Amino acid sequence: MENGQEDLKYSKNRVNRRLKDLALKSENRLCADCGAVDPKWASVNIGVFLCLKCCSVHRSLGESVSKVLSMTLDKWSDDEVEFMIEVGGNSYANAIYEAFLPRNYRKPRPNSSVDERSKFIRAKYEQQEFMKPSLRILSLEPSRSYSQRSEPINDGLQALEARSSRTADNREFIGILKVKVMSGRNLVVRDLMSSDPYVVIDLGQQKVQTTVAKSNLNPNWEEEFSLRVPQFHGPLKLRVYDYDMFSADDLMGDAEVDIQPLVTAAMAFGGSEPLPDMQVGRWLKTSDNALVEDSPISIIAGKIQQDVVLKLQNVESGEIALHFEWLPLNH
Repeated sequence: MENGQEDLKYSKNRVNRRLKDLALKSENRLCADCGAVDPKWASVNIGVFLCLKCCSVHRSLGESVSKVLSMTLDKWSDDEVEFMIEVGGNSYANAIYEAFLPRNYRKPRPNSSVDERSKFIRAKYEQQEFMKPSLRILSLEPSRSYSQRSEPINDGLQALEARSSRTADNREFIGILKVKVMSGRNLVVRDLMSSDPYVVIDLGQQKVQTTVAKSNLNPNWEEEFSLRVPQFHGPLKLRVYDYDMFSADDLMGDAEVDIQPLVTAAMAFGGSEPLPDMQVGRWLKTSDNALVEDSPISIIAGKIQQDVVLKLQNVESGEIALHFEWLPLNH
């Protein structure tokens, strides 16, 4: 091989010639997510080439979101090869998954931390925050044999749209999270003397919103919502806005909740046998989370519950109090 291609050495028995040629295109010689040179991995149901660090994050998403294979070590099926070729590689996939990426958004770089990579990759592929809403893909599981087509599909958008026809019911969920937005304290002024705050909460592709508290910096909402928790979930995201009738609503701060401690406790103690009231877990306050204080997880009246107080980030002041309760899917 010439022009620097000699460093890409593939097993003849593992990857076919067309996939090799695709991987050697200039746009595919860089990781689709962080730009690291010479990626040796690929997400075969998204259609992108990845470096080792980014592929580790992709693996954590689960195969229903991103199935990662090595270009040199793994055996590929014909369908997997065909889909990669139909998408066309990084530039085509990114044109879809990053279509609405904010101009000032800083993507990870080759030397970025695991947290930076994870936050971006989950937003890009799991929450699909940067895609056109009508194109958001609810399932990336293979659905048919490409060898049965009379002619190939050469457009990456068509190839991805072909996988977006599944319904949300096909996703794997592990439980229901009841979120009660209790109150806000010491919220910032965004109007002349006060603010009209409301809270938006996101979990995966689900979004809920409280009512607007008129002219109140210390509102009491006490509004409850139910969210299905997917098997491969990210953090629960919370944003507070000031409602404006004649202009764009102003952001009053945001925060994230790591729901994994609650999920872990639910998996360990959420059986059919009734248990006495007791503490079964704890989300600890650290310098890199938004907790005001440690958040214990307890069984109360047979239900796994958690109270959380969050200090709003990217704002001068403000706290939001939440109450969580875990329910099994068959509740």
